[in-house]
Amino acid sequence: MTTATATALPSDYVQITTNPITEPFWEAAKERRLVAPRCSDCGTFRLPPTPYCPSCQSKAVDWTELSGEAVIYSFAVVHGFPGYPDITLVPVVVDLPDAPGARLISNLIGVDPATVEIGQRLTVDFHPITGGWLLPVFRPAPKD
Repeated sequence: MTTATATALPSDYVQITTNPITEPFWEAAKERRLVAPRCSDCGTFRLPPTPYCPSCQSKAVDWTELSGEAVIYSFAVVHGFPGYPDITLVPVVVDLPDAPGARLISNLIGVDPATVEIGQRLTVDFHPITGGWLLPVFRPAPKD
């Protein structure tokens, strides 16, 4: 049996809307950088970006550039998607080691879904989407 390689949704299918709270995340992604908001007062990371720190309710935020390393916390394998019956998606929830407490929901691409495991090391990549934006996605990290 042949297994399809996990991919992202076609570029023209994904659209985003930004606002002042989320725009720094998306602008950094356009530059192929992964960032996370960190409270300037207590140091708590928060993803998705929020107007207030969930720990201390401060509005003060610093956008911290991350290494792009991630670890799979949870995943699913989706065979077919409305309008794309032959696509295979692997949505993932990832822990970001250099942003303790922050998790990001994304897609794992370029991998046989049968080989995906909780705790697997990943590295960020960027997939083009509508409007000239780039979507952070992940690939398996190179073996040591």
